[in-house]
Amino acid sequence: MTSIDLNADLGEGFGRWRLTDDEQLLSVVTSANVACGFHAGDPVTMRRVCELAAGRGVRIGAQVSYRDLAGFGRRAMDVPPGELAAEVAYQIGALGVFARAAGTRVSYVKPHGALYNRIVHDEEQARAVVDGVRLADAGLPVLGLPGSRFLALAGEAGLPTVTEAFADRAYTDEGTLVPRGRDGAVITDGDAVVERSVGLARSGTVVSRSGKRVPVHARSLCLHGDTPGAVELARRVRAALTSSGVRVEAFA
Repeated sequence: MTSIDLNADLGEGFGRWRLTDDEQLLSVVTSANVACGFHAGDPVTMRRVCELAAGRGVRIGAQVSYRDLAGFGRRAMDVPPGELAAEVAYQIGALGVFARAAGTRVSYVKPHGALYNRIVHDEEQARAVVDGVRLADAGLPVLGLPGSRFLALAGEAGLPTVTEAFADRAYTDEGTLVPRGRDGAVITDGDAVVERSVGLARSGTVVSRSGKRVPVHARSLCLHGDTPGAVELARRVRAALTSSGVRVEAFA
């Protein structure tokens, strides 16, 4: 039977402000990408989400980012490689404290936003992220875009790699994500997102923005938690996957 992991970005609040419905999303997903304080999140939020995830048997992942709270980690930044590696390790380590306190651990790492997209092609920044992950834990799996330099370098460094797809993001003909600043970059039609989710899981393909069918072989599917109606859409996606014969489970 075909299987796929469902991940979502959680803990994306700060202080009294909350963006994601963490508790409800944790009843749907199998992996939780927890913001580590650089693009969102704070110690109290990180601890709370780790405790909720541990109680539901959901894997905890460190969602590392450029240091960009004001821009939600979605602004392009130039960070020296040594500094970026240290900041990646710092974020993983901070989340690890709360994961261990909740009786579990950080099980993987996923870059966020501008950093995620930058390391698809940028060799220097990708290597810095790999160095940061290895500094924190040389055995941690990493999530990334299929064909990215990040996953290639991570594999060369001995890190387990997990390919990821996005049902609610538009793709280019090359299999990369259409930048968020462009029209149509985020797919808001719920029916389309559900249909794309099943297609990605069963056929390993997605229709690009230009109408071309593009191969995207992914072991994990991201459901964004910061979009309107995110919880209900996540439930619909999981139900559709199950009814189409896809087993939803955390990646091995």
